[in-house]
Formats: sequence, structure tokens, C-alpha cells
Amino acid sequence: MTALRNILNDTTACLLLYGEISDEGGDGKVTSRDIVQELAWMEANYAHLHVRINSIGGDVYSGIAIFNAIRQCKADVTLYIDGIAGSIAGVIALCGRRVEMSRYARMMLHSVSGGCYGNKKDLQDMIETIESLEDTIAGIIGERCGKSKEEVKTAYFDGSDHWLTADEALRMGLIDAIYDVETVPAESTTDDIYRIFTNRLELEQQPQNPDKMKLEDFKKIPRFANCADEAAVMAMLGETAGKADKADALEQENEQLKRQAEQQQEERIEAAVTEAVTDGRIGADQKDTYKNILNADYKNGMAALKALKPKKMLKNQLERPAPGSESPWEKRQREIRERNRKE
Repeated sequence: MTALRNILNDTTACLLLYGEISDEGGDGKVTSRDIVQELAWMEANYAHLHVRINSIGGDVYSGIAIFNAIRQCKADVTLYIDGIAGSIAGVIALCGRRVEMSRYARMMLHSVSGGCYGNKKDLQDMIETIESLEDTIAGIIGERCGKSKEEVKTAYFDGSDHWLTADEALRMGLIDAIYDVETVPAESTTDDIYRIFTNRLELEQQPQNPDKMKLEDFKKIPRFANCADEAAVMAMLGETAGKADKADALEQENEQLKRQAEQQQEERIEAAVTEAVTDGRIGADQKDTYKNILNADYKNGMAALKALKPKKMLKNQLERPAPGSESPWEKRQREIRERNRKE
């Protein structure tokens, strides 16, 4: 089975790595091309990604490409080991993202395998390639669990397959948490576990009747617990939807009132500081400062603003003259000008 995309909600999507990892598609294989393409699309459209693994491993280079793609993904990625994370699939799970593992799952680590046909030099080159890959993989595993490359090679690259339970993987620091799923028989072999989760996925992909209501699922929700039949559920759904509509309308009304109150407050503050500038209590360059003070604490800010004394100019205090006559201020200014001309 190739990689499958599953949209969970508006912000979260799921990508399944169920099958052998290869660069050749078909026969239930997962290709690095499919995974990288899906990740590129999903990270552009979703903030959270779940990558679920049930794979016995496969091609090392394809696995490293998938490892790097998940590691560099810009979305918030969590990996789940559902059944088997074997060989390079186990390495992919250690890409630096959060990893959770089913209590019944298994992780398998072992030496890199490879082969070639040729002369002595060809065989020597193949051995060097395997050793180089093992060095890289040992670094990945060691970085995750706090061991040196040599410690990892000694423990896991001895030619044997090392199967780890979820508890063992957690103690070693290879995973971050264990999650529970539907019970898997305790005597299940690794092949059984791989098959159980793969079959479970296939059942989930089978077409379902969209009109068939699962009453028992609804009754798990406290609001629907006392519903006797589907009609009661539908009635409760209608009531719930009606309440939700009213809540939405009330929320919109509250938001509108909030905006109106904010606008009125802004207008009051603008009027207050403009008046203070006009009567000389503050300078024009202080207007923004007093706006900020009133926004932060309107009551105390207004008290401080009112406590300031306005500047009284002589010309504003003099009695206004009758229409067409000269005011005392204007008369005094004229006298000063005439005297200056005589001097």
C-alpha cells in the first residue's frame, strides 16, 4: 500500500507510511517520491501533520530521503509507530520529531544489508559503502538516545535483528511516549502485528454507508447518553444546533457592541486632548503622550489632565469690542506701532 493522505480537520492532516520502503512503486510499497510530494503539499496547507508508520523497512537511500523530508518539514509533525518500524523505517521514526509508539508495536534495529556481483574491488567498495551507511545511521540513533556511534554499532550492528518493545524504546529514549490502541493478542508475533495494523487500515478504507447513524457512538457523548433511538438523537442535534446558532449571533452582537464602545472611547479621548491643547493645558507635541495615558487608564488620566491649569493670554481676557470699534488690545498695539515710527 502506498502512502495515503488523510485529512483530519482544518489544521491537521495524516500521512501513512504503511508498506515496504522503495523507489519502485506498486505491490504495496511506499516510495520516497510519494512521501516527499505529499509532505510538500501538506505542509503548505496544514499546521499539524501526523505521520503513522507500519513498515518493515526497505531501501536505505529512499528511507534517508524520507527521513530528511520529515525532519525539514515546516509543519508541526508527530510520528506514530502503529505496528512495525523495522530497519530503515525505525530510523525514519528517529528524525528529531516527537515519536509516540503503540504499546503493542515493535521497533527493529539491525546492520545495513547489501550485496553486489563483481571482482574483489567491487566487493571491497560495497563493504565500504555499508560501513559508511552504518556510521550515518549509528549517528542518528546515537543522537536520539544519547549514545556514541561505537556504542550503537556494538549494541545493534552485530548481524542480528534487535526487536524493541514500546517500553524498551521509551527507556532508551528512542520514543517520547506510549499510546494505547485496541488490544493486540499478547502472543502475537512481529508478522502478526504488522498484518493486524495493515488489515485494520484496509478495513478503515472500505466505503461506509454515510446515512447510517452509529447510535452507540453518539451515546458516548454525555449530552446524548439518554437518547433511546436515532429520532431522539436527531432531535437533540437540532436543539444543539439551534443553541449554537443563538450563541454565534450573541457573539457577533457582543463583538459589534465592543467595537462601538471602543470607537466612542477613542472619540472621547480625542476630544479631551484636543480641548487641552486648545486651552493651553498641554502642548500640541504632548497630544499623543496624553492619548496613550488615557488609553491605559482613562479615569486617572482624565483626573491628571483636568488638574492642569490652562494658559490665559491677555488678549483672550480683554472684553470684546462692539462691532466696528477698536478693541483695547488692538488700540494698544496701534499705539506701540505709531510710537516706534516716531522714534
